[in-house]
Amino acid sequence: MIFRETSEAASEEEYDRRRRAQWLAGEARADGVARRDMLRLLAAAGAAVTLPVSLGAPRARAAAADAAAGIVKPLPADRFTIRGTNAETKFEALAETGFHTPASHFFVRNHTATPVLDAKTWSLRIWGDGLESGEAQEFTLADLKRLPSTSRTAFVECAGNGRSFFTTQQGRPVPGTAWTLGAIGNAHWRGVRLSEVLRRAGVSRHAVDVLPRGLDAQYVTDDGTNLGRVRRPLPLAKAMDDVLLAYEMNGAPLPADHGYPVRVLVPAWVGIASIKWVGDIEVSSTPLYSPWNTEFYRLFGEAYPSQGSAPLTHQTLKSAFELPWNASLRASRTHHLTGRSWSATGAITRVDISTDEGRTWRAVHLKDTPHRSGWTRWTTPWHPKTPGPATLLARATDTTGHTQPETTAHNTQGYLFDAVVRHAVRVV
Repeated sequence: MIFRETSEAASEEEYDRRRRAQWLAGEARADGVARRDMLRLLAAAGAAVTLPVSLGAPRARAAAADAAAGIVKPLPADRFTIRGTNAETKFEALAETGFHTPASHFFVRNHTATPVLDAKTWSLRIWGDGLESGEAQEFTLADLKRLPSTSRTAFVECAGNGRSFFTTQQGRPVPGTAWTLGAIGNAHWRGVRLSEVLRRAGVSRHAVDVLPRGLDAQYVTDDGTNLGRVRRPLPLAKAMDDVLLAYEMNGAPLPADHGYPVRVLVPAWVGIASIKWVGDIEVSSTPLYSPWNTEFYRLFGEAYPSQGSAPLTHQTLKSAFELPWNASLRASRTHHLTGRSWSATGAITRVDISTDEGRTWRAVHLKDTPHRSGWTRWTTPWHPKTPGPATLLARATDTTGHTQPETTAHNTQGYLFDAVVRHAVRVV
């Protein structure tokens, strides 16, 4: 059997069109969500000019009043900004780290709260009518570790990373977590290929979708709709390609907040595809939908079809300075500005910065060998002479020829911001 797609972008669009038609015809299952609720949410998401919070950024109804209560690891104020059930990494804190983001600095995106699981009793259930035998297969952590392991460096990034700039730079408010640029972390992961596990479970030639599901609490929107556990289907071709069932992060067992004991890692795709705390994976011979690839994680707005874009897959191109917002820098001194740029579709080939509102640009020094799915660190000197406010701009280009634009086409949920970010500082 051949599972690889010859043109991923084209096949993803076709996959989405086919699945949407099948769902509307009643031929696809939404995995525990009442069809009337799914149709209502789909209609609202497609028709809204500005999505209500209950659709654009659903919250767990049982979220604790203490914003950090659902996260296990320490969240010191010099490293993180607390955003509801989430913790955004302060980019300036990464200046003290290397190429890989330590778990102590890695951002946290939780829909509800981090579950504390026991690896000794944990197992992964592979089930569904897309298996040859039709019988569920169980894999313990020890079982997975006996299989051939794979290691790779890849970033995980929330689809909404940079969302706040739709409001602050482009003047179009959007709902959802107001991330700046710190909803990303780059780590060295180790685990077993999902394809290896699916083959051993007996994936059938009739299988079309693979649906990993997390073990965090069920997710209830503000209007009372229970969306169940976080889950998002993958086309079988993608599942059999480069997806990893990761059990190590930077040479150590996964921390609780990052998916212990096992998480899905889908390199270069939006973070929602990399399901944490995976507990079961359905292999289906019929199309599957979940709220996380229907009313959420699509692009809606005047620049997109009325029914919305295809489900989001690859992340975009971004750059960030390792400086606090509105940092004070001394005049008549040389400052070594540092930052990071990353792309999901190609390696970074060039980064330029501007210190004069974009009138002139100059190339920076790249510190890392660029590669796809990981970021590239860079540095450049700057010797400001005149006190007063200043704006720093960083603009990356990757091997696909894509360069960060001046603006990002608006979408109602604030996803995939890729424009050059205006980083304000003050020269004193």
